[in-house]
Amino acid sequence: MSNSLFAQDIKLPAPNKSGGKPLMQALSERKSSRDFIDKELSVQQISDLLWAANGFNRDDKRTAPTANNKQELELYVATKNGLYFYDAKNHLLKEVKKGDYRGKTGVQDFVSVAAVNLIFVSDADKASSMHYAYTSCGYVSQNVYLYCASEGLGSVARGSFNKDELSKLLNLKPNQEPLLTQSVGFIK
Repeated sequence: MSNSLFAQDIKLPAPNKSGGKPLMQALSERKSSRDFIDKELSVQQISDLLWAANGFNRDDKRTAPTANNKQELELYVATKNGLYFYDAKNHLLKEVKKGDYRGKTGVQDFVSVAAVNLIFVSDADKASSMHYAYTSCGYVSQNVYLYCASEGLGSVARGSFNKDELSKLLNLKPNQEPLLTQSVGFIK
């Protein structure tokens, strides 16, 4: 990552929407990977990853579907430099905390090595129901998997994390709940 990632808020570059492998090839190569190397993603890769995951592809619609267009899912990003909230509307990372908190996003050893750990957070005040929130979470996670397969990166969705610890770490409100975490990075 460039030095710009040490800024409090990070304005991400426009996502590259024309790259990557064809869909059928990405589907063929999609898999879960847990053997990460300690190498950071570029700011452009983070931009592309977050846009693919749940960015805006139309004025009020996102790359992942959501029941009744509630858009209840929010993404947080843990990197070597800090914890960030992904402001999808402005394609911006807002700093939550400085420091390396990747290891706090799960119980497996590899989470502290993966370049990025995504935390999927549902806002119960927006969601039609928790059933739909979990469904939306699955769509976004699959977008991450497909982006990673398309770009030669590894990824694994994880349900093993301390929900209370993550809520405190991210300063979540009572209506917000971590649903899933997902590691992304370069693999051996």
